[in-house]
Amino acid sequence: MLKKILIAIGVLIVVAIGGLTVLSFVTGTECNFEREIVINKPKSEVFAYAKMIKNQNEWGPWFKKEPTMEQHFSGTDGQPGFLLHWKGVKEEVGEGEQEIKRVIEGESLETELRFKQPMESRADTYLTTEAIGENQTKVKWGFKTEMPRPFNLIMVFIDLDALIGKDFSDGLSSMKTILEK
Repeated sequence: MLKKILIAIGVLIVVAIGGLTVLSFVTGTECNFEREIVINKPKSEVFAYAKMIKNQNEWGPWFKKEPTMEQHFSGTDGQPGFLLHWKGVKEEVGEGEQEIKRVIEGESLETELRFKQPMESRADTYLTTEAIGENQTKVKWGFKTEMPRPFNLIMVFIDLDALIGKDFSDGLSSMKTILEK
């Protein structure tokens, strides 16, 4: 009897592992998040503020989670090659780098995030500005990354768009408040 129970448990484990393996291959690996907001200021003013990585300490959601995190900067802020290295104590802040990769003046900022702690990963972020009126600017802030298998199964069980998207929405709302003062 005990032998039959152990065999049944073994079969269930093999079936579960097999099912998760198949699920990891039918689930995509690409994660994309984007949020947008309209700021009642001219596009040139919004972009000049948004392209400066150091300004993220005022509007970005992560500095607010741990304002005492260590930060080191190198290069010219707002220009390709500018690098921010941060190290926090809280797991949700972790440690990593953000590097400006491309700036199209007045239009877009592209950066690369390299997370070191709590888990190594890489992501691309972008911020775009679009004039929708003389004193109105639509700002889009997005994030793109790949989730390797089997870690991509997280996307099946957790709504990462809602989780990370909340931080992006909060950050854009803070930027709007700051710029519209």
